[in-house]
Amino acid sequence: MRLKDKVCIITGAGGGMGKVAAQMFAKEGGKIAVFELNEKSGIETVNEIRENGGEAEFFQCNIANEKNVASAVLEVVNKYGKIDVLYNNAGVMPAEDHSVVDTSEEVWDLVMNVNVKGIFFMTKYVIPEMEKNQSGSIINIASFVAFMGCSVPQDAYTASKGAVCSLTKSLAIQFRPKGIRTNAICPGPIETPLLMEWLVTDVEAKRVRLDRQPSGRFGKPQDIVNCALYLASDESDWTNGALINVDGGITSNYF
Repeated sequence: MRLKDKVCIITGAGGGMGKVAAQMFAKEGGKIAVFELNEKSGIETVNEIRENGGEAEFFQCNIANEKNVASAVLEVVNKYGKIDVLYNNAGVMPAEDHSVVDTSEEVWDLVMNVNVKGIFFMTKYVIPEMEKNQSGSIINIASFVAFMGCSVPQDAYTASKGAVCSLTKSLAIQFRPKGIRTNAICPGPIETPLLMEWLVTDVEAKRVRLDRQPSGRFGKPQDIVNCALYLASDESDWTNGALINVDGGITSNYF
C-alpha cells in the first residue's frame, strides 16, 4: 500500500473530488482526516470508508476560520500523533464570479477567503506539526486557468488559483530543507455535477470546450487523485515546487 499508516488531512472531503480522494487514499492505507464544513456529508464519507475497511475520522472545519482550523488540526494530532499529508482540496467557484468589472466585492472576498486564506490557515497550523517529524507532503489544488486567460472569465477564481501556485513555490523552498515538500496540481475541466448539468443544457458550450480538448473528454476526479496519490506517497520524494498540469493537454492547445 502506497500510503500505509500515513495520516492524511483532506479538506472538502465531503463531496466531489475531495470525497474521491478520501476513498482512494484510504484504499492505499492512509488514515484519513476528513475536513468538511458540512457535517452530514463529512460523516457519510467517513462511514463509506469504514464500510470498505479503511480508517477515517470526521473533523468539522471551516478552513476560512483560523480558530476553527487551529482546533481541528490539534484534534488530528491528538488522535493520530502526527500529520503526514495535507491535501488542500477545498475551494469555491461561485456562479456570480465574472469579470472584475461586474463581480461584487462579496463574491471576490468569498473566493479569496476559501481558496487562498484557507490554504494559508491550513499550512500555518499543519507545517509546524510536520516539522516535528522532518517529513510531510503538501498538495495544493490550483487550476489550469492560473496560466490562461478566458473569454468567459471567472476573475476571482482565476486570481485565487494564481495565488495558490505562487504560494506553492514559496512553501517548497522554505520547508524542503525541513523534510516537507509542497506541490500543486492544476486540473483542467473536470466532470463535476455542476459543470455537467450546465453543459447538458448548453450543447454548443460543450462542443466548443471539447473541440479544444486534445483528449476528447473532460477529466474525471480519479485523473486528479491518481496524481495526488503519487505526490502523497514516498515515490515523490524528489518532486518539490512542481505545478503539474493534469488537463488532457488543453493548456498546450493553440487552436
